[in-house]
Amino acid sequence: MNDTYLGGPVVECRALTRSFTDAGHRVTVLRGVNLAVARGERVAIVGTSGAGKSSLLHLMGGLDTPTSGQVRVAGQDISRLSGGERGRLRNRSLGFVYQFHHLLPEFSVVENVAMPLLVRREGVHRARQKATTLLERVGLTSRLDHKPGEISGGERQRVAIARALVNDPLCVLADEPTGNLDPATADSVYQLMMRLNRDLGTSIVTVTHDMDLARRMDRVLRMSGGYLEELSPDDVRAGSAAG
Repeated sequence: MNDTYLGGPVVECRALTRSFTDAGHRVTVLRGVNLAVARGERVAIVGTSGAGKSSLLHLMGGLDTPTSGQVRVAGQDISRLSGGERGRLRNRSLGFVYQFHHLLPEFSVVENVAMPLLVRREGVHRARQKATTLLERVGLTSRLDHKPGEISGGERQRVAIARALVNDPLCVLADEPTGNLDPATADSVYQLMMRLNRDLGTSIVTVTHDMDLARRMDRVLRMSGGYLEELSPDDVRAGSAAG
């Protein structure tokens, strides 16, 4: 687990707005969003398609720039960092899981998982060793040298989760991580994410349409009309994902 940052929220949004121009019209996606994610916390963000969930996640990950407001990762305002500094902070502090695994088809499973460590110039032996350990944790010991095209969709998503965790991030940002899986496979991926959160203490923020996944989180927030609101336990039980 990443122990370089011990105080305050691992990821924090302060009065975050995001607007863009489409066909000459000003479109505002986020309107003053505030969110603080504690270490080890599990947060789900739900809402209708186009509500701004993925836009918020991209801003939290430093993949986009806010129109106004602030995103802090491990206590640092990422808008004040250079491109290189922002990339290094992402590499040290954040992991990413998407609906589509984005594995590199020409590399083996273990090479894909080791890649974030190699990017930051870790030794090949150590990177492969750590990747192997994580793949054992997610039940893929027998798939180390397979290519992504040689394993199932659920296995590919488990590889993507291992890759997201290989840098010991403070927080994993997951965008519809089970949206491309059948219900049984999705359930196994849910259980894996919860177990790794419990064992490793990594925070999880997941954007999802799936209230079964959302109910397993510590908090459920709904994005609607550019605003973020926390749902009550009764709303969560009732499955109120719509805006």
